[in-house]
Formats: sequence, structure tokens, C-alpha cells
Amino acid sequence: MSAKADSAKTDAIGFGDDAVVVARRLIGALLHVDGVGGRIVETEAYDRADPASHSHAGPTPRNASMFGPPGHAYVYRSYGLHWCLNFVCREAGHGAGVLIRALEPLDGLDAMRARRGADDPRLLCAGPGRVGQALGITRALDGAPLDAPPFALRPAPPGVVVCLGPRIGLSKAVEQPWRFGLSGSRYLSRPFPELARLSRRRSPG
Repeated sequence: MSAKADSAKTDAIGFGDDAVVVARRLIGALLHVDGVGGRIVETEAYDRADPASHSHAGPTPRNASMFGPPGHAYVYRSYGLHWCLNFVCREAGHGAGVLIRALEPLDGLDAMRARRGADDPRLLCAGPGRVGQALGITRALDGAPLDAPPFALRPAPPGVVVCLGPRIGLSKAVEQPWRFGLSGSRYLSRPFPELARLSRRRSPG
């Protein structure tokens, strides 16, 4: 696929929208990094007004990419161990993003297994740290555009059924239902509560 076609696919996701809208819209989208990747099955939204967000206190050298233009990567290291991949949303300077929490691995499984040291497909990309390791994410990709190599991103098909629930592992704003997942997926980092609200995603636009 040409760079122009990749850009058109990325633009169709609408990264200029609110992070909550984009996080839901990304469920079912296809994400690859250098040909390795799969279907996005879990995301979390973060906004500058959100006290759980890295951007809440304003720009720093560590989170500068989160305040950059939408449609770019924001990469950070969690607990000094794992690189985590986020997609920047809204207008430049706002500080909103979507954390990619889990993928259904579809392509490049041998590379994922080698990077992760695991064989079970359900454990390759179930959690943001595992996603980063399986896809070979490093700080070098911080600020990189999502519509150019090594990234390839295609929007989800219409009619994806999305499950909603609270985010995971937070001490602030724990009540926000800003975690989104593909209903019925075996590849989530953690199951959603039985009473989680289900919502059929509208087609973009």
C-alpha cells in the first residue's frame, strides 16, 4: 500500500476527535509495525482534564509528544520496564491520547513469540507492556506519524460491538468508563464486568 493510501486510512480514524471517541473507534482496527501486528481489541482514553493522564500537569520532556499533533505516537516506559504505545488525539497542544492495551495477534507471530518469550497467542499482546514488546516498540518511535512506516493502521469495519468499563491499574479517576474492548474477544488483558455496557459502534462519519 502506498504512503498516500496509508494516510487516507489513518485520516479516516479521525484522530482530531476526543480521545474517548477515538478509543472506541479504534476497537477492531488493524495495527501493524513493520508488518507485525493484528486487530486492536482493547484501548483506554486519557485527556488533559483527567487527573490520571500523563498530560494533566502540563508538558514535560517525557510527555512532549502527547501535546504534539494528532495521529502521532506517544511512547512511554511503564515502571521502567515496558514501552507502551499511545495514539495522540485532539488538536496539537491539548494533551489527549489513547493507550493501546491489547491486540489479537494476526501477523508476524514468530517475531512476537521471539520478542515475548511466550507461545500462547492469548499472552502475546494482552496488556500494554506486552503490546509494546511484541510489536518492537521503543522510545525511538515516540512522536512518529501513524500514517507512515513502520506503522500501518486501517480503520475497523462497521458494526463492531464494543464493551465499556473502568480503566485498569489507576489510583485516580477510577470511576471513568474509558476502557473499551471488543466484545467476546479472547485476547483482552482482563475481562470486562458481566454488566459492562455494550454498544454497537457507528460507522465513522
